[in-house]
Amino acid sequence: MGFIDKIFDKARSDKKTIVLPEASDPRTIEACAKILEKGIANIVLIGDPAKVKAVAPQWDISGATIIDPAASKDYAAYAEAFYEMRKSKGVTPEQAQQTMLDPLFFGVMMVKMQEADGMVAGAINSTANTLRPALQILKTAPGTKLVSSFFIMDVPDCEFGADGLFLFSDAGLMENPDADQLSEIALSSAKSFKTLTGIEPTVAMLSYSTYGSAKNPLVDKVVEATRLAKEKAPDLALDGELQLDAAIVPSVGKSKAPQSPVAGKANVLIFPDLNAGNIGYKLVQRLAKAEAYGPVTQGIARPVNDLSRGCSADDIVGVVAITAVQAQEA
Repeated sequence: MGFIDKIFDKARSDKKTIVLPEASDPRTIEACAKILEKGIANIVLIGDPAKVKAVAPQWDISGATIIDPAASKDYAAYAEAFYEMRKSKGVTPEQAQQTMLDPLFFGVMMVKMQEADGMVAGAINSTANTLRPALQILKTAPGTKLVSSFFIMDVPDCEFGADGLFLFSDAGLMENPDADQLSEIALSSAKSFKTLTGIEPTVAMLSYSTYGSAKNPLVDKVVEATRLAKEKAPDLALDGELQLDAAIVPSVGKSKAPQSPVAGKANVLIFPDLNAGNIGYKLVQRLAKAEAYGPVTQGIARPVNDLSRGCSADDIVGVVAITAVQAQEA
């Protein structure tokens, strides 16, 4: 059974309610129908019910809840709650009322008020627009300094990692983290990998250098991030700085870093910046024909995930299932 099938099964075992606020998009409607058919999650669509049902009428979404913010019994309470949260930032009651008509903000407020367990958007909205309401309303999780993202990579016919299963981070959000931020990304990623796969994380802090084979400020950042991460989580299997081959290939790891507890065995790969992470995941996805699930957000108090605007309906189904599993652990 592949990764996503296991995620589907886990999502079904404790069904959560996920908001899809982009109900004007046909892919969202198709994904909603497939999610309901598979029994992965309960779905809330945001929009005028008549208009939502007309978007892609060939798909059966009769099992979904459709909410028009303007007509919702919760609209006034949500607007008041948002005003109280943001009045110190200059938000007026009138602005709060207008904001709560936005499906993204209304959907996140549903999650905040525990009327839903998570939200997935981004098929027609930018990452900034998708995550802004989450950061304003939900904020970061307790004990977490920042929000980052990751991809789960499921590589066919691969003996490395966890039988071809890896987590790549950050490959979608943090452009150039400093050493402390990189250490936080590593700790969040280890937790995410265990949550989604049930497999113990083995974390490699990647660089173009292994154990001081090169000297450069770029390498120094990874060395310092490794030191900080080990200090924060001394029991975590984490090491660096490691080149990619030393991190995942046992023979190379034994040759280049024979004392490392991680070399040759890593299943969580922490890239030094977004350039490396994004290029790395797309190389593996295209050249190794890997399934890439993400970007999945980590570090928000409750799960809100951002889609690629080029996503398919099946991509939405997968991210909803992952969000539901995150919600089980929240």
